[in-house]
Amino acid sequence: MPTLILSNRYTDDSQVLWRAATFEGWDVVRLQNWRIPKQPLPDPVVYVESLFAPMIGEQLGLNLREPPEDWLVKLPNHFSKRMISLEMAADVRAVQKFRSVGPLFIKPPNDKSFPAKVYASLPDYVPADTAVLVQEEVEWEKEFRCFCLDGKVLTLSIYCRNHQVQKHEDWYSSVPELQDAKEFAEVVMESVETPRAVVMDVGVIKDKGWAVVELNAAWGSGIYGCQPKEVLHVVRECMEKSGEVMTHEEMIAKFVQVFRCTESMARCYLCYCSWNYEAATDAYWRENILIY
Repeated sequence: MPTLILSNRYTDDSQVLWRAATFEGWDVVRLQNWRIPKQPLPDPVVYVESLFAPMIGEQLGLNLREPPEDWLVKLPNHFSKRMISLEMAADVRAVQKFRSVGPLFIKPPNDKSFPAKVYASLPDYVPADTAVLVQEEVEWEKEFRCFCLDGKVLTLSIYCRNHQVQKHEDWYSSVPELQDAKEFAEVVMESVETPRAVVMDVGVIKDKGWAVVELNAAWGSGIYGCQPKEVLHVVRECMEKSGEVMTHEEMIAKFVQVFRCTESMARCYLCYCSWNYEAATDAYWRENILIY
């Protein structure tokens, strides 16, 4: 029987999935911090925030599948209906500073390391070597979240209409709207290579029609009004057994990716902890992130 692993943040989504997992007969473990408890966790299924995911997955011997960073860039224009490019943060800053371009819509490819929005100037706290998606600014009339598996939409929900999150409307949308969103998402998955288990956001751009908003990793995506049982099914299929032992260079790269620190700092913590990745991340967490 699967074990649903949740972070220590009691969000509405985690509570809904906790109840759904319990109803399905799953075990549920609510973490007290990012450390995995020393107890058997059969068939672990992780649903956590992106900051904690790599650390938790590493301890469980899991790769948490997520979309390729350049998937949206490679998407044919008749599915994206806007200009999109993958750039380095340093290059974006240079263009904005020296070419006097207007504000740009910029977002992280996969994680939530900085807010996705229109920037007149990319903030300094985004590291220069960070890959970012730069997009033409468009007006979305409505947006839908689709939890997908093997090219089919298992469950979907509206989440935004005319720039307003639809929580106060209890995520209501008409049956024809949901059907149109489902059909469009499945046409995209039939036409281009897409991860087997994934979240696809689709919507309607004013004066352009249906388009893909983005892909997201199911293990960290909000569920809005989607059916929690189907959400769990998709999230479970994102778990991939790893079992690989990381080299020192791979540990450094992973440490930098997780904490967005310098390579020299990552190497210092790992060397100090005798290249025990778990101990090094624990030390960094206690000294730099944990707030009492």
